[in-house]
Amino acid sequence: MDEVKYLYGAAVQGIQGFIFQTNKLREIVGASELVEEICSQKFYELLSGKKNVDSQTASEELIKDNNCILHAAGNIKYIFNNEQECAKIVREFPKAIFEFAPGVTVSQAIVKFDGNDFETAVNELEKRLRTQRNKPMRSATLGLMGIERCRQTGMPVVLQKGDEHYDAGTRAKLFEDRDGKRKRTTKILCKKAFNIPDIKDDQIAYDIEDITKDNDWIAIIHADGNGLGQVVQAIGTNETQFKEFSKSLDEATKAASVEAYKAVKNKFNEDKFIPIRPIVLGGDDFTTICRADIALDYVTEFIKQFEVKTKFVSKYEKLKFDNLTACAGIAYIKSSYPFYYGYNLAETLCSLAKKDAKDKQEIKEGKELPKSCLMFHKVQDSFTEDWSAIAKRELTPQENISFQFGPYYINEVKGDKWLVEDLKTKANKLDGKEGNAVKSHLRQWMSLLHDNPEMAKQKLLRLKSMTTNNKLLNLIKKVTFEYKNKDEQYKSPVYDILAIHTINNQTTKEVEK
Repeated sequence: MDEVKYLYGAAVQGIQGFIFQTNKLREIVGASELVEEICSQKFYELLSGKKNVDSQTASEELIKDNNCILHAAGNIKYIFNNEQECAKIVREFPKAIFEFAPGVTVSQAIVKFDGNDFETAVNELEKRLRTQRNKPMRSATLGLMGIERCRQTGMPVVLQKGDEHYDAGTRAKLFEDRDGKRKRTTKILCKKAFNIPDIKDDQIAYDIEDITKDNDWIAIIHADGNGLGQVVQAIGTNETQFKEFSKSLDEATKAASVEAYKAVKNKFNEDKFIPIRPIVLGGDDFTTICRADIALDYVTEFIKQFEVKTKFVSKYEKLKFDNLTACAGIAYIKSSYPFYYGYNLAETLCSLAKKDAKDKQEIKEGKELPKSCLMFHKVQDSFTEDWSAIAKRELTPQENISFQFGPYYINEVKGDKWLVEDLKTKANKLDGKEGNAVKSHLRQWMSLLHDNPEMAKQKLLRLKSMTTNNKLLNLIKKVTFEYKNKDEQYKSPVYDILAIHTINNQTTKEVEK
């Protein structure tokens, strides 16, 4: 008779809400590192009975453990040989997580199997975890009406230091002890993302003002791998291959982030300060806040390197592609704009890029993946709307005209779309005095399209007639259009070109040289 085993799964819920609960960068990065430690340090401590184990050591020990299938990006899968040990984790893990990171909840599920049919067990586990995630959970951080509240979050105050009031979640993000005497050291993700083991505190961004440069624009980047469902279905039937793949994917994502950092570090003095702050880095998930003018180059290089670093998938016989691909979304926002809405926008843009990459392309199971691409948007006002409302109000001046031209592809273009390099080349043509004059006229043309299409037409004719620079004239013709009939649909990249050029060149404040 085969030995009975217990496949345990845990999924951390409410990660993004917990991370982006406030608009203070120090609290955001503190929250992100708490989440990083949940799946390594806290799980290992509970599993082993050891205390005060650092996150790196815990992660290394879990990798060595043959029963640990996955421990990254808020997900845990572990095989227990003993029912009592499994029951202990189920009983104690949620409480340990709540005390460690108040505001985060954990969904758990167990599947009993005979040790051979791993495929059926893991599929059933995912089904049960989805069921648990859909069950509403009562918040353990709520308090009575008469309790003093934290000014930023509205949660009950548990610590007061001078004029500052902290709720339980904020205290955990900022301090390593309950009385607030020891500040949390948040270097784990920076060490991984930049490959600087001895990184110093004065190199790391702790406040959003540290990241902004000549203007107040910052970028929130969210990138995600394509086709992971196909891969898991193909190789997830074998627990050894599944563990190996999960480890290799995690390493590939981190290696890609290091190469992306190397590609842009010439744009700032890394010894003095690094204007990039990783928020999520694990599995195939990559979320970062960085200075706006380096965001496009940074994420483009990350995706290129992700494709290179994931060539290990070619060794799996059931997979017929040579590497994984990824899509990304970039939300360009002012530093005062709510981070939570900025992240939601970046995530939505990433989803739209994925959808475009899949549309009109035959994705054969296990044989082909969508092409890598990215989509971005520069938020122009303080409205916090969903993407459909933004696209209608800002990017649709007329019913048959749209400035929603993306996504932009990384290595191989699809249909009439552009590569990221095409976009950057066009934007660079607007440099200099003549380029800035053309940029100003294009902005006026775009505004007129919303209110007075006929005047916009005259404006465009005038702009073409007065432009003597052939390169600029060709650019104008490339990104604009003349009306033929009302039924024809027009899409122009002019909005994106102007956005990228402005972000890279606009100066709105004095900075120390």
